Amino acid sequence: MSLIKDDLINKLTQQIGFKKTESKEIVNLFFEIIKKRLLNKEEVKLSGFGNFNIRYKKSRPARNPRTGEYALVSARNANTINSKSTALKCILRYQSYQNLRFILQSERLLSFVN
Repeated sequence: MSLIKDDLINKLTQQIGFKKTESKEIVNLFFEIIKKRLLNKEEVKLSGFGNFNIRYKKSRPARNPRTGEYALVSARNANTINSKSTALKCILRYQSYQNLRFILQSERLLSFVN
């Protein structure tokens, strides 16, 4: 499941009580600030989540896997994020919880069938 801007806007509206237009302005301003900082080649640090930055990648040879043709990939800037361990632990904990839930549900179904 993906988290989209509308989800963030709805959460701000429901949990904090902002009007929907105010929530939309806040979310858009948040992303606009991050985008401007990255375009200025500044690092963006979000405490407890991770660091966003732009990394320059040199041109390099590559191969089209379908045709086998070789081509030169041009130099470019790439967005990167280095997630902090706190965010990663939350994600892994959630995934482990989902996996455990699935296993337990499967066990219940198997015991019901047997």
